[in-house]
Amino acid sequence: MSDTTRPTGARAERAAEVIAALAGPGAALRDDQETAVAALLEPAARVLVVQATGWGKSAVYWVATAIRRSEGFGPALIVSPLLSLMRDQVAAAARAGLRAATLNSSNFAEWGAIEASLRAGEIDVLLVSPERLANPTFGRRVLDALTGALGLLVIDEAHAVSDWGHDFRPDYRRVSDVLTRLNPDTPVLATTATANARVTDDVAAQLGSATLVLRGPLARRSLQLNVLPSMSPIQRYAWVAENVGRLPGSGIVYVLTVADAQRLVDGIRSVHGDTIDVAAYTGQLDADTRARLEDALRNNEIKALVATSALGMGFDKPDLGFVVHVGSPPSPVSYYQQVGRAGRAIDHAVVALLPSASDAGVWDYFATATIPDPRQMEGVLGALAAESDTGLGAASAVALEATTGIRRTRIELMLKQLAVDGAVERVDGGWRATGTPWHFDAAHYEGIVAVRRREADIMRAYTRGERCLMQLLTESLDDPEAAPCGRCSVCLGRVPDGLGDAPGATTVTTVARALRGNSHLLEPRKMWPGGAFGAKGRIRSDVAAEPGRTLVFADAPEWVDTLDSARAGDSAALGELGEAAVGALARWKDRWVSRPQVVVSLRLTDGPLPVEPVADHVARVGRLRRAVLPVAPGRRPGRDASGAEEATYWRDALAAAAPAGGPIRFLDGAGDDGGAGDGGVAPGASVSGATVLLLADATSTGWPLTVAAAHLRDAGAYAVLPMLIHKPA
Repeated sequence: MSDTTRPTGARAERAAEVIAALAGPGAALRDDQETAVAALLEPAARVLVVQATGWGKSAVYWVATAIRRSEGFGPALIVSPLLSLMRDQVAAAARAGLRAATLNSSNFAEWGAIEASLRAGEIDVLLVSPERLANPTFGRRVLDALTGALGLLVIDEAHAVSDWGHDFRPDYRRVSDVLTRLNPDTPVLATTATANARVTDDVAAQLGSATLVLRGPLARRSLQLNVLPSMSPIQRYAWVAENVGRLPGSGIVYVLTVADAQRLVDGIRSVHGDTIDVAAYTGQLDADTRARLEDALRNNEIKALVATSALGMGFDKPDLGFVVHVGSPPSPVSYYQQVGRAGRAIDHAVVALLPSASDAGVWDYFATATIPDPRQMEGVLGALAAESDTGLGAASAVALEATTGIRRTRIELMLKQLAVDGAVERVDGGWRATGTPWHFDAAHYEGIVAVRRREADIMRAYTRGERCLMQLLTESLDDPEAAPCGRCSVCLGRVPDGLGDAPGATTVTTVARALRGNSHLLEPRKMWPGGAFGAKGRIRSDVAAEPGRTLVFADAPEWVDTLDSARAGDSAALGELGEAAVGALARWKDRWVSRPQVVVSLRLTDGPLPVEPVADHVARVGRLRRAVLPVAPGRRPGRDASGAEEATYWRDALAAAAPAGGPIRFLDGAGDDGGAGDGGVAPGASVSGATVLLLADATSTGWPLTVAAAHLRDAGAYAVLPMLIHKPA
């Protein structure tokens, strides 16, 4: 290698000091690492490093930062996606002899002191999230002071810059604003382990035409990949409970949803009690709790974290012994990124995938979940324009939700997408339209969906074990050196060490019984949707529902078979749901505003999940009056309906079907002895002054229950306790 591709002289000495501090005496930079560092020491450098997890991408920017700081250049700015990654990077910078700090939502009280140290030149590295970069106040206060003084800009996990990537984050595109404001001589480094050729080309093009791309082989020799035989959802939980204790070292069990994380932890504890320590890790935890759990896993104080994808990029535990997936991620690229947490500094780590027939539905959802809906986009732009016409100028996501009826999480994503296209901008007090026309690029988004569906096809091939598992993953990343690994369950022709055995029937029963004892809080909505519904703003307390309960949340594995049987009219399955409802009521009763006197059934779906037999059972056991909340016939709102459209439909359907004298129909004989009677209809009875248990079959949004509760409260009900049999994801 020529000297133009490696640091020399004092630069080489500083590089040696840093890498020894990071990796121990005798450690040295790899050839490609030296090439990247040497390039970043030149003015206006643009470098993209695509290398396997554990290769040492961070060493490149620590060495480059240390050398540039020693030569009098300003601090490095690292754009980093996760708090956990920032914490690891701050610690690594300290080992490298660099002074690092981060400005994030968890350390707001420290911002003033950190910014003062930054202005005084006392900080070598500042870490920020892409969301922080997009904040206009932050931009004015911090970035303006750094724009001409940055010594290095680092874009970590740079695949998120590209909407062709598996983890596109619109706020990452705001990094382009920083690029345009940089001193042109400031070098820029982008790093990722999960970019195929198309994403690599996209990111490189955004950095500039002269970008140096350093791409290496992506296969991980320490990982033994396994796909297990097909199991039912509850069997998969039981498999984890049986096997987690004998997997090597400590590790991560990935699940697809937040609800699954806590459910699986409960299932493991039902089998092992306190003898195996596991904990749930999701993005809903506060920053301190997440940091504590990460440290516990890193220090081998717990056997496993049962985690969503919130524990992924950047979590660094070199001796992580296993990664298990209960359900397949939608992309082989994201799967590669997650399994890459394991086996970084050990010779052997176990990776196991427990596939499910329901995974395909999750893949289909994720293929289109972030694709803009042109009609909704125009609605948001129209609402922002209306705010501007009133002189308010800006609107918050909360206000836009109330105005448009679109869910807030969707609004927030849409605003970021519109900001990427320049149609809106974030300002103090919310968002405002810029006046730049927005165009839906249908061909572009159709291409993205097609790519995601091709990736789902690769995951299907992976779960079927069509050929070497590592080869399938690395081919999905366009690795030219992809080849059979000789170690995976396909290459070996078996799942080793008995891990492929189905769980015992006793374990399955134990886990199912434990999980069926859980019910989930059903939080009442607090704001009307506005839009077509008309009413907006806070829901008055005199028409609001009480906090309720959900029996079956999403695809709860302990209930999947029972729900299918109940939909088919199986009496035993309906009896199980009725008993579950009674059990949930018994656990809930200490929180009732008062004991219900009447149970009212409400059928929300055209599907075959019957609510009436479950309500009958509850009424018999609790000796409650029994009634039905009638619904006028009509085509019910679909999955894509806005909140305003859904709330309007239910308001009108309930009002149109209400019998004379009250909103409900009591079943004949319900008032005689408190029983459910014989199923006839007694018109004209009243709910005035009664506490009502409102039992419904299925809804994913809660709007029907919100509207129905207001309907009953308007008719004089003292309180409404909603209970939902199934809340789909």
